[in-house]
Amino acid sequence: MLWVVRLSGFCSAAMIMVVLSPSLQSFPPAEAIRSSHYLGISNGGYDHHIAAVSGVADGSRFRRAPIFHNAAECEPPSANGTCVCDPSLVHIAITLDEEYLRGSIAAVHSVLTHARCPESVFFHLLLSEPGLEPVVRSSLPGLRLKAYYFDPDRVRGLISTSVRQALEQPLNYARNYLAEILERCVSRVIYLDSDLVVVDDIGKLWRTGLGSRPVGAPEYCHANFTKYFTARFWSDRRLAATFAGRRPCYFNTGVMVLDLVRWRRSGYTRRIERWMKVQKSGAATGGAGRIYELGSLPPFLLVFAGHVAPIDHRWNQHGLGGDNVRGSCRDLHRGPVSLLHWSGSGKPWVRLDSNRPCPLDHLWAPYDLYEPAVA
Repeated sequence: MLWVVRLSGFCSAAMIMVVLSPSLQSFPPAEAIRSSHYLGISNGGYDHHIAAVSGVADGSRFRRAPIFHNAAECEPPSANGTCVCDPSLVHIAITLDEEYLRGSIAAVHSVLTHARCPESVFFHLLLSEPGLEPVVRSSLPGLRLKAYYFDPDRVRGLISTSVRQALEQPLNYARNYLAEILERCVSRVIYLDSDLVVVDDIGKLWRTGLGSRPVGAPEYCHANFTKYFTARFWSDRRLAATFAGRRPCYFNTGVMVLDLVRWRRSGYTRRIERWMKVQKSGAATGGAGRIYELGSLPPFLLVFAGHVAPIDHRWNQHGLGGDNVRGSCRDLHRGPVSLLHWSGSGKPWVRLDSNRPCPLDHLWAPYDLYEPAVA
């Protein structure tokens, strides 16, 4: 089973196809890449048959997934189970825009597919444009969700240019405002990017203890932390002193567990905004005063690096979209896998549609509900 955990997409195409093709397997797709410790976990009510097809205003179409039900051992949904304040719910926040709609729907689909108690999962959708919520509801019937419009003007004036234009989109910064956007009764939330799939029970991540920390995420302390900030930042003793007394490690902000009670109490949104203003003022001087280049990530590192509750790396096998190099392919990191994340410029749906997929893109495909328009 070693090849299962450390999948190498370049070894055996035949073996990969057996694992990945839904028509050839007798188990959910995630079972193919779980360690043996997690084998046997299934969704009590999951039906692999895909039903009707739902239409979208722009002509794209999405297949309708089955309704997902709790496994027998799950606590029955309470009478007020549809209320966002139900304390038994698992809260997940994810952004939704037209460009990443396909990825967002696949991410939600993957969570429901492998959740032990999918009826207890509540999704908070952060939208940048109207009209997308009905698409999600029609493709994932029975989904518990609430949609929130995130006004781009709320953050547009704080955003400076980045190494990739995609990193400058206002919706990338919506995660900074979850404590303000979500209802006060929501004390904890899992934030997920739109370019990932979950292949394990999300309840395990939800139950991860954060101790006294406001943020939990897989940390990568072997990474060169200095590269996330400019020479101007490190040469300014006052700025560099931000990390004094801390052991800052890189963490990817695409998968985080947030303690919203601590967040609200300590005003972390304003702290992030203050660093964005420092960056913005430096960028306005011809770029000489910039303190970072990578969009929404560095402000998070400035506020939280060294104060993060470490979560097992299995919950963010990131970088599968390449190291910001279009067309590059990555292998999985060493160890078991619970979440696959196509961070970087290469997205699996784009590469699959162009018939130039990376081997691991086929692990994303079973959760894709997109139905190409018929000419």
